Amino acid sequence: MKKIVHIFILLMLFQNMFSQHPDTMTIRLTVKDAIEIARKQSPDVLEARHSFRSSYWNYCYYKANYLPSLTFSSTPNFDHSINKLTMPDGSAQFVQQNQLVTDAGLSLSQNISFTGGTLSVNSSIQRLDLFGANNGSSYQTNPITIAYQQSLFGYNKLKWDSKIEPLRYDEAKKEYIETLELVAAKTTMKFFDFAKAQSDLNIARTNYANADTLYTFAKRRYNIGTINENEMLQLEVNRLNEESNMLNAQMEVDNFMKDLRFYLGIVDSSPIEAIIDVEVPQLIIDLDKALILSLTNSPDITNMQRRKQESQSNVAYAKSLAGLKADVFAQFGLTQTGEGIRTAYKNPLSQQYIQIGIRLPILDWGRGRGQIQVAKSNRDMVYTQVEQDKIDFELNVVKTVRQFNLQLYKVNVASRIDSQQAAATMWHASFICWANRLCLTSMLPSRKKTRRYAIT
Repeated sequence: MKKIVHIFILLMLFQNMFSQHPDTMTIRLTVKDAIEIARKQSPDVLEARHSFRSSYWNYCYYKANYLPSLTFSSTPNFDHSINKLTMPDGSAQFVQQNQLVTDAGLSLSQNISFTGGTLSVNSSIQRLDLFGANNGSSYQTNPITIAYQQSLFGYNKLKWDSKIEPLRYDEAKKEYIETLELVAAKTTMKFFDFAKAQSDLNIARTNYANADTLYTFAKRRYNIGTINENEMLQLEVNRLNEESNMLNAQMEVDNFMKDLRFYLGIVDSSPIEAIIDVEVPQLIIDLDKALILSLTNSPDITNMQRRKQESQSNVAYAKSLAGLKADVFAQFGLTQTGEGIRTAYKNPLSQQYIQIGIRLPILDWGRGRGQIQVAKSNRDMVYTQVEQDKIDFELNVVKTVRQFNLQLYKVNVASRIDSQQAAATMWHASFICWANRLCLTSMLPSRKKTRRYAIT
């Protein structure tokens, strides 16, 4: 009686010791919990987030090219040196100069996407200070100047950027959303790999416990001479094999647990336990709806559109290099000079300036034409590849949807087969145990009648 009391006290002490380390030390995860964690802190998600942030700022830079910009400029300089100057009579002389030039200017410019030119409105003031014998100061002002710069027959980068960059940004957004879904799918695979390893470990432990129990009882039977040495050795080998399987299963669990923990970004080294939901969602995907959504939301489709636009842009750029090029710069405004600021702004004079530059290749041995033909061939190749990629994409969507819809049927069939196989396995195991007189029930009289009744 005292021994029973002592054992009871020891059990209570062990219970108190384990109660100091509650189950919260073990991280219990369902597949939904794992997906939620992965979408927040998985390395793949963090990488995709940085990539999308870079695409976002590139898109902001593109949008800024179509907005007006205001710029302040100033380049003061001091010159005390001997320079060569042209005199009024056309002769040149070396003259010592000692002067300070200071200026300031504001420029408001706007790119014109339709033509590719740039329109600007400018205002500036400049002061000249002379030192030495002829010391003094003077001003030159440009109250307002309107300038326009245009490239004729050239490549309009603004026009093509307006067609390509929105597609590039839309593709980046869809890629980021797709990455989140791919992370969810990859997390699900890693979660169930770990869950399977965890289940295999439990099975391996049960098998080892059974093999160890059979071996323990077999030693007793061997000592009293009811089984021979060969049967004893077979049971010992079986026990060692099950022990090896259990150790391998434990290694698999550790490996899959580390892999899952790293992918989820969990820094805590606490053990993880996978909680499996036995209910399978009754989900069937409509094929037509899946095709429509995939063509609308997939980044691959946007990528195909962008590639087609880029190929057309390359053809336009090759044509701009081969043909006639002309640049026009026109400037109109007001200007005046004076000894003071007020006089420099009084009664301003008009000024006009126009410059035209022309470049026409006369003899290039077909180099420009060759570049155009190469760009056209690449464009046709891209169009062909895009059409084939689109067909492959649609076929892959159809295949994936059909395979997914088949999974529910496979799960139901596997569940029924597993139930039948489990029942058959238990019956055969019971029969073998009874036939070899090695079953545990032979040592437990309270269950002997029940087992024999089940076998019968």
